[in-house]
Amino acid sequence: MLIPQAIAYALLMGVPPIYGLYACLVPLLLYAFFGTSKQLSIGPVAVTAILVMSGVSQLADPFTQRFIELVVFSGFLIGVLQIIMSVLRMGFLVNLISQPVISGFISAAAIIIIVSQLEQGMGIAIPDFKYTHQTIWYVLSHFMEVNWVTFGICLSSIAVIIILKKWKKSFPGALVVLVVMTLATYVFGLHTKGLSVIKDVPSGLPSFSIPNMDYDTLITLIPSVLTVTFIGYVGSIGIAKSMEMKNRDHVIRPNQELFALGISKIIGSFFQAVPSSGSYSRTAINDEAGGKTAVSSIIAAIMVILSLLFLTSFFYYIPKTVLAAIILVSVFGLINFSEAVYLFRLRRRDFIVMLITFFGTLIFGVEKGIFIGVLLSFVFLQYYSARPHIAELVNIPDTKYYRNINRFPNATQSDVYLIIRFDNQLYFGNSGYFKDAVLTYLSERKRLPIFLILDNTNMHDIDSTGLHVLEDIQQYLDGLNIQLLMVGTIGPVRDFLKRSGFTDELGMNHYYLTISDAVDYAEKRTKHKEIHKAAVQFNTKRRSFLE
Repeated sequence: MLIPQAIAYALLMGVPPIYGLYACLVPLLLYAFFGTSKQLSIGPVAVTAILVMSGVSQLADPFTQRFIELVVFSGFLIGVLQIIMSVLRMGFLVNLISQPVISGFISAAAIIIIVSQLEQGMGIAIPDFKYTHQTIWYVLSHFMEVNWVTFGICLSSIAVIIILKKWKKSFPGALVVLVVMTLATYVFGLHTKGLSVIKDVPSGLPSFSIPNMDYDTLITLIPSVLTVTFIGYVGSIGIAKSMEMKNRDHVIRPNQELFALGISKIIGSFFQAVPSSGSYSRTAINDEAGGKTAVSSIIAAIMVILSLLFLTSFFYYIPKTVLAAIILVSVFGLINFSEAVYLFRLRRRDFIVMLITFFGTLIFGVEKGIFIGVLLSFVFLQYYSARPHIAELVNIPDTKYYRNINRFPNATQSDVYLIIRFDNQLYFGNSGYFKDAVLTYLSERKRLPIFLILDNTNMHDIDSTGLHVLEDIQQYLDGLNIQLLMVGTIGPVRDFLKRSGFTDELGMNHYYLTISDAVDYAEKRTKHKEIHKAAVQFNTKRRSFLE
């Protein structure tokens, strides 16, 4: 599986096939020693290939020497960035890319990859278009120019690979199809009938060479380097963790994974390896075939070495349409319809993020598409963080439980106290919303309560802006003769309020562990005031009567 995919993805990346095989040597061996996954198979993958192709093609034409140098240099930069992230223990940064963004991006990237293979799969000479829809329209309008030998081989290869995969996942269907069609091309001379073949592939192992590096090129490559770094790592760590959960015989350490992926790219670039990432299909086959340790990756690398030394002369007649078929079968599964349906039913805003990322990637390209998705995720995050959930709590009859009045409309609402729960940190982004909500709850009461009980159980943090708003609310309540009671304030927030002086100003007797404790205090104080008021009125009347 590794050899035909490496050749196919190298062509997809815009470099000669030999560089895809180079990426299966040093990187694979280094990951076997430094990685924490026992089954993960790294090497050229479709998404990384299209990302690198998209970024580097802006600086040089594919398959030129300059383009190859830039691709190798990109691998070096990606490795350096991953090492830096590992040293600084920044593996958590990948969490900034949400699952809907990844799903939308990968689905769109899969379609871009499929469209990019139409030329090889159908035998049509397609001009280089900027947008995917232009390529699709050109193919549809020039469909009669299809080379039917090429197209027929592509379709039959796809069908056979799929059938063999369904029969047995670990069976090397892609390799079998590749060998059979290569032999058929040689025996029947199909390359003389318009079938495009790979032709000469140099033999031997890669030589040591230092990638050409300069500052201006580095700056230009940064956008694509950042994209490949994050997407490649997210994919690799996701695959590795899925194997960890399935087998439960090892533990994945994200920062160590970053180091392993980074060092494999850096050292690999000195041996002309193009950027590599974890492959789900090859990892799944490795696991299915019984791979239990990293030795399986070492054996795979040894097989690639033997191929480079003795088998490259047989690569001449490999049909490019078969390689296109291998790529198409691999990326069909990346189009995640089920995830889109799931998000549509579960949470519409995540579905919108996925959809916009999908179309943004298709329309504007892979780098801008992922940026659009990440930016949109942060916009939604900020929007909902600035408008967190706030609820009025009421007592469920015959219990000491207090729940959202909207969920228990028949529960008891007291005239003595108003209980509000704020379900987020209180910071500059939502402090104004919090203040407005408190004032709204008070204004909707027919009779102002004597106590405002603020449930801070879910308030895990507070900043200086939130503190000022809390002080404003307290002053406003004092003007209405309403006492503020704080419930369930967690340690870090309690420490902050103590340092600020707010705790001393409010009074320690206004802090309670539970809502029940605060309610008991409020009811006792109210009852005491009523008794005291009744006593004063009685004494006043008695004095008047005596006089």
